[in-house]
Amino acid sequence: MKALVYTGPETQAYQEAPDPVPSNGDVLIKVAHTGICGSDMHAFLGHDERRPAPLILGHEVAGTIVSGALEGKRVTVNPLVTCGTCEACTSGRDNLCSDRQIISMPPREGGFAEYLSMPVGNLVVVPDHVSDAQAALAEPVACGWHAVRLGKRVLLSDPAEAKALVIGGGAIGLGAALSLAAQGISQVRLVEPIAERAHFLSATCGIDVLTPDQAETSGHYDLIVDGVGYAATRATASKLAKPGGVIVHIGLGSADSGLDIRRMTLQEITFIGTYTYTAEDFRETAKAMFDGRLGALDWTEIRPLSDGLKAFNDLRKGAVAVPKILLTPDT
Repeated sequence: MKALVYTGPETQAYQEAPDPVPSNGDVLIKVAHTGICGSDMHAFLGHDERRPAPLILGHEVAGTIVSGALEGKRVTVNPLVTCGTCEACTSGRDNLCSDRQIISMPPREGGFAEYLSMPVGNLVVVPDHVSDAQAALAEPVACGWHAVRLGKRVLLSDPAEAKALVIGGGAIGLGAALSLAAQGISQVRLVEPIAERAHFLSATCGIDVLTPDQAETSGHYDLIVDGVGYAATRATASKLAKPGGVIVHIGLGSADSGLDIRRMTLQEITFIGTYTYTAEDFRETAKAMFDGRLGALDWTEIRPLSDGLKAFNDLRKGAVAVPKILLTPDT
């Protein structure tokens, strides 16, 4: 098969790769689309030791099963493979499984390829009225869905009256903003520094978008979702969280400081780190998408897999207005 292979920092090659061979309980999927995630970008830049070259990246996948159970069904893929038997898994917190694996990290290759092998239990069948491009958004949106669920659990104010701020207008941030509304928090603003993307989010998605300068003077918020994860965004979250408020941190941009621990202590601000989603969160996200509760999901741009390197470089330069680029195999 053809695949986009990460070969070293800032380099990728569109080349032949071995076809995946499904093991017991796995099925073979013909990939329709795979989204480029921020974690893929970190790996591409050589900043993620968990993703050493050579490796097929990509974990936001939708496609059609071509062999095994449910053959012929279109599916969206939960890329997090867990043991199913440990305490975390049996208590419904399977995203914290100590033996978890995710495609695009060894030993599992990712979805920037023509085919992918996955356990059938990691798949959600896609209804006819949902496109493959929409279905490929389940993974990034599920990150926001999970984060909002955790944040609401400790929120002191009535969700219907709460004010929320999302930092970052990529797919993770937009997914969080859409999830906030779908879970009953309607007063949502989003911070996005790239003017072209901010305009797109406002015009296409109906999001109330602020510049970073505007956010700094916009008041305090009951719930803040940091979908970026740099020192500057953590500092913003620390400053703008309401006393007794909640900060939910999804972004993995950098591990460098930024939190105002003194203010968080004196104002009893709750900080929650959040990683991916549980299997139930993924299914609930897919259901909300299929039911139309997360909007039109029309905020993607589709490019051929063979042009993947250019797509990564365009994202790196901030030259992409849409929150998500999907790569699709050329054949």
